Amino acid sequence: MDLRFGDSKPTDEEKAAVDDLLGPPPSAWEGADDRSTGDLRWAVGGRDARERRDLLLPGLHAVNDRVGWISEGALTYLCRRLTVPPAEAYGVATFYSMFSMRPRPSTVVHVCTDIACAAAPGAEENRAEVERRLGPAGEARDGAVWQPSPCLGLCERAPAALAVRAGRGCPSAAGPGAGAAAAAAAAAEGSLNGAPVNGSSGGGQGGAADGDVPYATAVIAPATAEAVEAAARAPEAAEEEPAPALAVPQAGDPGLKLLSRIGVADPASLDSYRAHGGYRALRRAFALGPAGVLREVTDSGLVGRGGAAFPTGRKWQATASQPDQPHYVVCNADESEPGTFKDRVLMEGDPFALIEAMTIAGYATGAHKGFLYLRGEYPRALRVLTEAVVQARARGLLGDDVLGQGYAFDIEIRRGAGAYICGEETALFNSLEGNRGEPRSKPPFPVEKGLFGKPTAANNVETLVNVLTVLETGAEVYAAIGTEKSTGPKLFCVSGSVARPGIYELPFGATLGELLSLAGGAPDLRAVLLGGAAGGFVRGDELDIPLTFEGTREAGTTLGSGVVLALDSSVPLPRVLLRIAEFFRDESCGQCVPCRIGTVRQEEALHRLAERSGRSPAGADGSAEDIALLREVGAAMRDASICGLGQTAWNAVESAIDRLGAYA
Repeated sequence: MDLRFGDSKPTDEEKAAVDDLLGPPPSAWEGADDRSTGDLRWAVGGRDARERRDLLLPGLHAVNDRVGWISEGALTYLCRRLTVPPAEAYGVATFYSMFSMRPRPSTVVHVCTDIACAAAPGAEENRAEVERRLGPAGEARDGAVWQPSPCLGLCERAPAALAVRAGRGCPSAAGPGAGAAAAAAAAAEGSLNGAPVNGSSGGGQGGAADGDVPYATAVIAPATAEAVEAAARAPEAAEEEPAPALAVPQAGDPGLKLLSRIGVADPASLDSYRAHGGYRALRRAFALGPAGVLREVTDSGLVGRGGAAFPTGRKWQATASQPDQPHYVVCNADESEPGTFKDRVLMEGDPFALIEAMTIAGYATGAHKGFLYLRGEYPRALRVLTEAVVQARARGLLGDDVLGQGYAFDIEIRRGAGAYICGEETALFNSLEGNRGEPRSKPPFPVEKGLFGKPTAANNVETLVNVLTVLETGAEVYAAIGTEKSTGPKLFCVSGSVARPGIYELPFGATLGELLSLAGGAPDLRAVLLGGAAGGFVRGDELDIPLTFEGTREAGTTLGSGVVLALDSSVPLPRVLLRIAEFFRDESCGQCVPCRIGTVRQEEALHRLAERSGRSPAGADGSAEDIALLREVGAAMRDASICGLGQTAWNAVESAIDRLGAYA
């Protein structure tokens, strides 16, 4: 391994950011300024430092959060601390869209231009006004810069934007990346990440000593040009975000299962969570034993809610049966599918439910450590979950002896940094391990060799929260909800041209029309996108499609992660399709040729079709040839791509051509 450290030096601020995370360097071999007599006699670090490679991503966050960008000197210092080759670390840092390796202003505003925000009335005009006020995208003005962003997971309040100002008091300094000790120390001082431990929401976040610029974030939704400009100037002064319950039109309905505590229990209070039924499922899990929990989850028919629909019981059983130790539980909270925001609402509105569910998953699979991989674009979820973990640990619900049962389990929160591909479980493992977030070839499967090469059970937030309902009601009662092949309740992310966008909970088997009626109806409905960018379109008159895995499959579409984006006739379909193609081009990791080249060729063909749209008769000027090319490229991506990104990149475009008559 050729380290080849450069001569660039970190600034004091960059060095402090890394040392706040990792602690002071123990020797000159790991970056200490002075070389001791012992350092001259022997080399230390090496293997021990390399075993901390997984702290590379938190270290990059620490510098980026403190300074706003990652200099060569900062990267070199971090590499010395972790004994990581700078060339590899550069490859990791440049993989994520939220990091910058070039100087930029301390305040960066991410303005969503994805499908839900692009479909909002006046979206184009609003973006043009943002550009008029703040300058062209990527151009620094007055200490701030704005850039287009993929979906920010705020679709119920579209259009949306996120402002982040680098400074002291950032999450990396005493948050998830620093581990349990730093978080507990921050909690003991009465604050966490610069915000009160019992706080629950807010626009600007962070804190610092007098004279220092504090780290701050601001979520702006709906994002008018005026609000975006104000957040760019002073993110700490932004208005507080609305409560998570406002994203749940059904909040308070006694028939809810997964959303029952949203808007009812205080998400910042463990006592409130327990008063509303919290930790009953974990107590029953301990009464059943690991084998009993596995049996209940298997008998319930619960399948993954992220889109793949793999049976959860089978996954857990396969992980538990592996002799290799240790086992891990990973919660995939990198919710990046355009149009999806259900996991965000669950994490912000009911964080202890996720902690309890992860603990049950660990108990059933024989794991003692869980990692929660959270989207970097979810600042409130990060704060709420971090505070919840601290409270659970302090009350004996995480740690060496959970509920006095002799079972040890703890959770560490790790932030993503803007990479859709990290929603693929093996890419997520690589990201956690400090590598580029590229998918792995299977087999071996994660239940055999997952995180750190050990057996791993990975589930998304909604899947895990369903486990609580399984154990509280019993497998038989749970399996009676929904249909024979799609059991239990399902969350749907409804956005676009509806009266009441938000998260809706329905039993599997309800129709698309029933869901849209619940959301207030969609007048002048032209099409509905099911499953997000990786899903497919259906016509506005196909409202009798049953919302089940088997029902959507029979209808020639997909349920995916539960995205339901309604589009009326005012939304130009070619522009939506082009945005989907741009999204896949940007988010392809580039590892395999079919996806790396295919997503570019798909976008190029759609650009040509969009330019011709409305100018020439159908089939003229090469349109038929471009559609034929799209089909050929789409088939190649679907058949030969290494992961689901490339395999589904053509789905929405294909369905629009075949089902909606796009470009006809």
